[in-house]
Parts: sequence; structure tokens; C-alpha cells
Amino acid sequence: MRMRINNAHHTCAYPHSESILRAAPPITPNSRGSAISPRGTPGAKRATNVSLRSELLEAAREAGVNLSATLERALTEELARLKRRQWREQHAGAIAAYNEQCEKHGTFSAGAGAGSVEGARSS
Repeated sequence: MRMRINNAHHTCAYPHSESILRAAPPITPNSRGSAISPRGTPGAKRATNVSLRSELLEAAREAGVNLSATLERALTEELARLKRRQWREQHAGAIAAYNEQCEKHGTFSAGAGAGSVEGARSS
């Protein structure tokens, strides 16, 4: 006689799912009812204060600009710009050496036509 196990997955996974749920940080609503994840959670949003010129803030509100989304996008772009600049500064020596090498000896593809290899024999 074969014995059939009903809910085998439930029996195996259920004890672990409770510990996972208990370990998950709670999500609480802010004053406007939007969900705010706790600090340290990837993608978590936190309330902050920002000072703006009053006429700029008024114009943005009248235009329906989403201040949070606009500031987040601007910060993302600024951080990416700073990261690129830092990378260029950190690798300036290698870039200068490569440029000097290219000036003295040319590049690997210099003089090669489309699809050809420099010095290759014609058949």
C-alpha cells in the first residue's frame, strides 16, 4: 500500500516561513498613508527636510512637480557624475600612459581597413 503525503511542501517549508516573517522589518504608514520601510532596507524612503527658495517651491507646487521624485533623480545624476569624476581622477595616470603609448606607437587598429588585419596577406 502506497502512502500519499498531502501538503508535503507545507510540512517542510512552514516552520521556516514563520522565522522569515518574524525577521522581516515591519512596514509602517507615514502621515499621508504611504508605506515607509525602516532604515537600512534597500529602496526604503525616509522623510527629510529640505530648504528651498519660497518662490521656487511655490512654482513647483503650482506646476504639479513631484518634489521627492525630482530630488531623487537629481541626486542620482549628481552622484553618478561625482563617481565618474572620481574614477577619472583615480585613473588619470593610466589614462595618460595609454594616451602617450597611442601617440608613440599608434593604436592596434591604426591603418587597418574594415575587416582586414594590418600586415595580412591577400590571397
